[in-house]
Amino acid sequence: MAEIMSGPDEPGQPPSLTAPALAHAAAPSAIKEQIITPFDVSGGVDETGKAVAIDYDKLIQNFGSKKIDAALLERFEKVTGHKPHRLMRRGMVFSHRDLDIILDKYEKGTPMFLYTGRGPSSDSMHVGHSVPFEFTKYLQEVFNIPLVIMLTDDEKFFHTPKLSLEDCHKFALQNAMDIIAIGFDIKKTFMFIDTDFVDNGYGAAFNKNVRILGKRTTINQIKGTFGFGDSNNIAEFGFPAMQSATAFATSFPFIFGNDPKRVAKIPCLIPCAIDQDPYFRQCRDNARQLGFIKPALIHAVFLPSLRGSETKMSASDADSSIFLADTDKQIQKKIGNAFSGGQDSREEHRRLGGRTDVDIPFQYLRFFLEDDEELEVIRERYEKGEMESGEMKKTCTKILQDYVGEFRKRRAKVTMEVVEEFLRPRNLEWKGSQGGAEFKENEVERLEARLRSLRAA
Repeated sequence: MAEIMSGPDEPGQPPSLTAPALAHAAAPSAIKEQIITPFDVSGGVDETGKAVAIDYDKLIQNFGSKKIDAALLERFEKVTGHKPHRLMRRGMVFSHRDLDIILDKYEKGTPMFLYTGRGPSSDSMHVGHSVPFEFTKYLQEVFNIPLVIMLTDDEKFFHTPKLSLEDCHKFALQNAMDIIAIGFDIKKTFMFIDTDFVDNGYGAAFNKNVRILGKRTTINQIKGTFGFGDSNNIAEFGFPAMQSATAFATSFPFIFGNDPKRVAKIPCLIPCAIDQDPYFRQCRDNARQLGFIKPALIHAVFLPSLRGSETKMSASDADSSIFLADTDKQIQKKIGNAFSGGQDSREEHRRLGGRTDVDIPFQYLRFFLEDDEELEVIRERYEKGEMESGEMKKTCTKILQDYVGEFRKRRAKVTMEVVEEFLRPRNLEWKGSQGGAEFKENEVERLEARLRSLRAA
């Protein structure tokens, strides 16, 4: 995307997002399509040179997924006995692959598991990162099934020239503490850091699946899916096999047992942001030929940047994001500077009303305010001009201060001992959890001895 130059302010708009600035940033002919990959997210540029919001309906069409419609939400509630999460009700969890099949299997009592992850690129997560984890926690509680969380310190090292492997591992440990503070059940959750798990004895079955998947995947497939070229390093080409291997229960015999025929039939549901879908398209393409069940996916939209809905929050841009480590004062300042959907003057705002579709504080309320009726009252008042931008920002500030404040309390209770327990390979409590007991005591002792030798080396 062309660099956005500064220009004269328009009332209520950050300088770099004014109409003159955006017009100056790109020539009328410089139309650019939106880009959504695991490594790059932007909404594109229209024929006038204006940055445009991400079109999620277009993503469904391009990616070949299915929209989560009212009928599927109704079935979800009927089968699980739980009201759909606010993100589902409001269309922020909007797309899926085989969620209907997962509901069928759940209804029949079929054992299954959840898998999600995080690429640790900074020492603190922002609220955009916490949203999919909060939703994953909800799914864990609704389905009462085990969860595997993958921390891809190696991927961030491969893809980010400025980061060392030591940096990424340190970030992974800090992010693990953040993730645990979301409130996951330690009895049903296994978390692993790639570089630790792959190099110890417990990762043997996982590594076997990585190799099998790697053999099935061609360079042309990776280029076509991720847009890689000759300048990408060879580690980046190999990594998709690792991210895919986590979607198969046979990678974790200490949880699911050693019977490959039985364990291979255990389905996986992956809640993730839509930018991670390319990894699992590759995974699903290869699963059946390898005797595995295709993983199902449920996709969330991005929490937009403070600057506007044309892109998502980014950990590398502190001014675009609200971090889980931010103070109340920092949150107040950031929301105060957020992109507003208010009109240019108070008189115009009262006459025309605010634009909730582009107003970032209102968009954040859609993510974090639980009460549907209260949210609708706010929307109506703002669009009628009865609520001004200042009141909208004040309301949003309070909700986010409360959200982050509660998180900080939980985060303070997460010790390194707690982290180590989440990271310890072990049997989990789940329907059919006796499967992990098949991981024989002598096998555990052998792997623990191997782990000790690796640590001593």
